[in-house]
Amino acid sequence: MGGGLEGPQKSNGKGRELLLCVLPWPKNAGDKILKEIEREYPNLDVHYFEDSPNKDKSKNTTVPEDLQQRAKVMATLSWLPPNVQAAPNLELIQFFSAGTNHIAQHPIYTDSEIPLTTASGVHGPQIAEWVIMMNLIHSHHYPRYYELQKDRKWENYGAEGRDVRDMVGQRVGVLGYGSIGRQVARVAQAMGMDVIAFTASPRESPESKKDNGFIVPGTGDPEGSIPSAWYSGLDKDNLHKFLSQNIDLLAICVPLTEDTKHLLSTPEFELLSKSNPHKTYIANISRGAIIDQSALITALEKEQISGAALDVTDPEPLPKDNPLWTAPNVLITPHISGGTTRYAERAFQVLKENLGRRKRGEKFVNLVDRKRGY
Repeated sequence: MGGGLEGPQKSNGKGRELLLCVLPWPKNAGDKILKEIEREYPNLDVHYFEDSPNKDKSKNTTVPEDLQQRAKVMATLSWLPPNVQAAPNLELIQFFSAGTNHIAQHPIYTDSEIPLTTASGVHGPQIAEWVIMMNLIHSHHYPRYYELQKDRKWENYGAEGRDVRDMVGQRVGVLGYGSIGRQVARVAQAMGMDVIAFTASPRESPESKKDNGFIVPGTGDPEGSIPSAWYSGLDKDNLHKFLSQNIDLLAICVPLTEDTKHLLSTPEFELLSKSNPHKTYIANISRGAIIDQSALITALEKEQISGAALDVTDPEPLPKDNPLWTAPNVLITPHISGGTTRYAERAFQVLKENLGRRKRGEKFVNLVDRKRGY
């Protein structure tokens, strides 16, 4: 814990390469894949440090300078050497997060060309379940019945029950058709929903619609065949065209960049309201700043949208006195939709894939484009 070496370490003989892992899981969380990596790469030394959780500021993970100097490949969630000079031999940094915006001001991000890769793709199953779960909780009026259960009251709101719209024939708009959005689409389609997708760049050919990132087997939309329509563009006109398509469930899955900050504000909520008489339900699992939060509160109060499920807010943690807590028809969870007992194992699978690509001289999977920010 807190920076101690986990398990026996191999020698640091000449000619050997070092994989440095600094992660907030115990080593046994990814032991299965780590052992596969060690068998496949017998010339690789693995040093593992369990990083302190972000909330525990009293503990700081200390990685010896000689290991930072030797490291060829690094696996991390957020810990990094202080600068490029501290880790001159790094040829790959595998992040165990979906994005890298949390380290975008770090010198290794801004002042180096070390390839950075993410764990994008490992979050799809659990986050898609969260999105569909929250939509069902809302549409079936479950919060009211949960309160009745706590009070031991058996009250049948007959009219409310008749007001439930099941998901068959409804439309889900997936704003950001990456690995998470594709799994939302897969589950939504299985429930009888129509799916439309929005991406930053056009996806006009079958090849461009494919998912070239890491895919959890049996999930997602590898060929990009699920959406009945695709929309694209970073300008407001194209975004508004997408939002005008009578969307019942809007799943926000775009990364946070300068282009996407406050992507949804008053004009967008007004447009959603006009385009769907049933009112759109919004689920945000991306980053809180994608939405103009004050505009969202107003849209909820004016009933321009039917409600919102938020796993992310701006800021985080959300202050106790923030009016979002008491806005009507809002459900808030503390950035937990990506959690699963399989997380570390799947992220190590991405690392294993990239070690293979490095050996073969191929392009890394989930390679970060620093200019685009993801």
